[in-house]
Amino acid sequence: MHVRAYLRASTKDQDANRARDDLFRFTEERGLKIAASYVENESGASLKRPELFRLLNDCHPGDVLLVEQVDRLSRLNAEDWERLKTEIQNRRVKVVALDLPTSWMMATAGKDDIQSRMLDAINGMMLDMLAAIARKDYEDRRRRQAQGIAKAKADGAYKGRPEDEQRNAGIVKMLESGMSWNTIVAATSCSRSTLARLAKRVSGKTAS
Repeated sequence: MHVRAYLRASTKDQDANRARDDLFRFTEERGLKIAASYVENESGASLKRPELFRLLNDCHPGDVLLVEQVDRLSRLNAEDWERLKTEIQNRRVKVVALDLPTSWMMATAGKDDIQSRMLDAINGMMLDMLAAIARKDYEDRRRRQAQGIAKAKADGAYKGRPEDEQRNAGIVKMLESGMSWNTIVAATSCSRSTLARLAKRVSGKTAS
């Protein structure tokens, strides 16, 4: 059995490694070692998480997928959560989360004993519940954010996200040097709408 730690944060501004010490402490207290850590900055509401699926591809039956909180694994809608859960179950991977005490014994339970099967059933139900709560929290926060933006727009106070001036200056230089849009998007991960806006800025400078 190998323990594989999954560390996720939603944005590049957050630190996905923040929980690493807690995960290592958890395994050390139980005489276990983390075989590998998989770190990524992706939304828990999306299944497009290459590091999570690389972890699952590396797993053998009986391996442990260790996370700090269930919402690090899933803020998925019901359909996508079922798809991910099926993938985990088909690979016979045990999910252990620090915020789900019923899962802790999964890290040390035997592979085929009756206790392990009972824990697996209980843990599955708890995972479903916490995944649903995490999704609701995600949707509530998105709704409150949208309401706040709508109110700010109505009050004339909404200014949008602040411009990343340093990045945009670099993109402008790339445009002025004749680099293709595809190359710029690949290099900077900016959206094509942002690129179009900056291209108009460049064309305006040229016209003047």
